Amino acid sequence: MTLVNVERIKLFSTRSPYWCLVAIAAVALLFALLIALVDNGSAAIPALALQGVNLGMYVFMVLAALTVTTEYRFGTIRSTFLAAPNRTAVLVAKTALVVVLGAVVGLLAALAAFFLTKALAKEPPAPLVLSSAADWREVAGHAALFAIAGVIAVAVGTLLRQTAGAVALLLLWPLIVESLFGLIPTVGEKVGPWLPFRSASAFVSPTESVRGFSFDPSGPSPLQGLLVFAATAVVLWVVAALVVNRRDA
Repeated sequence: MTLVNVERIKLFSTRSPYWCLVAIAAVALLFALLIALVDNGSAAIPALALQGVNLGMYVFMVLAALTVTTEYRFGTIRSTFLAAPNRTAVLVAKTALVVVLGAVVGLLAALAAFFLTKALAKEPPAPLVLSSAADWREVAGHAALFAIAGVIAVAVGTLLRQTAGAVALLLLWPLIVESLFGLIPTVGEKVGPWLPFRSASAFVSPTESVRGFSFDPSGPSPLQGLLVFAATAVVLWVVAALVVNRRDA
């Protein structure tokens, strides 16, 4: 717990995390507001109203990567490893902080966006309620995705050590590379839905087609999507832990 507290203090000693949190809230609520007000909320289903939360997850990955890359940028990582020679323990502390923060931020952002949409949408295609496990999965499931995405970001930040490179990869991969991969004939249609971030989106998506959302039966189920995303995070984190112990700070 001491290492986690130290990492928390270091993270919030700069302005970047605060700006990232403000950006997450802004994009989540503005997108929900847009969906709720356009055409009286006729497209106001959680899968669409919470698209801003999905975008916020990418902002959170930037925040998570900064827990590592900022230390490499300013050279404080050497002091960190001198104070705590067990580098794996340091990485665990950074990851634990990001996981808890991600779960809290993801849950709050999703609930805020959902209830804002519920309050403003006059003619939603279906009642906006949290009355079933599927309803809760589509909303509260973002807590798990934020936490897992944070682990991926910490791993990528550890491997690349540079903020620009880490941020570029973390944003370009889900927003561009996975989308372009889906355009590859034959292979793209079969493999594309199973890529990490597209699999993650399956976890918070409906399991049937509804207005404004088309369900893809060839893709992963919600549970499969979560497992693919989590497995990606675990593999990257293990590689990062091995690398950080073998190379100079």
